[in-house]
Amino acid sequence: MTEQTQDEAAQEAEKNARHNARMKAIQAARAKMMAEKNIEKGLLIVHTGAGKGKTTAALGMAIRAIGHGHRVSIIQFIKGAMTTGEKVVFDAFPDQVEFRPMGEGFTWDTQDRARDIAVARQAWEVIKARILDPDDWDMVVADELNIILRYDYLPLAEVLEVVAARPEGKHVVITGRNAPEALIEAADLVTEMAQVKHPFRAGVKAQAGIEF
Repeated sequence: MTEQTQDEAAQEAEKNARHNARMKAIQAARAKMMAEKNIEKGLLIVHTGAGKGKTTAALGMAIRAIGHGHRVSIIQFIKGAMTTGEKVVFDAFPDQVEFRPMGEGFTWDTQDRARDIAVARQAWEVIKARILDPDDWDMVVADELNIILRYDYLPLAEVLEVVAARPEGKHVVITGRNAPEALIEAADLVTEMAQVKHPFRAGVKAQAGIEF
């Protein structure tokens, strides 16, 4: 072995030793942090922001809950005017999932504020019952509820009162752009989807398996 090769080997060994020491320190700090986290409770989760993926993330959480044997109710406030791939998937788990698109499409398509409010109220009464039910549902997903709140189709105070009164172990997931500040403040977990790039801006239409 040449002197240069020996030096390179020594440098590599030193680099590995520093890396191992750093990882051990991180491991110890992580173990300490995890040991201190001992609260288990139902979470209020909000997915908001202008980027794509809010509903997708919520439905992914629903799939994870199904995998743990939990029962999930998914109520969609806007969607409902078209067939989606997720409905086909959730329909395969009738004992664990209630998937109910109760909207009639986007507000700019319906163009009937009074009807939009009535449809939103109908969907809200269903999901309110699921949220307050102490036994049947482990997770409730209120898809696009933030849009309903943005257009003042439902009183924000009523929504906040209901989610605050949910049974202790129940998770509630709310999606949609422009989540109200009061809802963000009440939530345990808030994720804001930021749009960096979207194919729609390049002329690509909504596609099966990606958007629906």
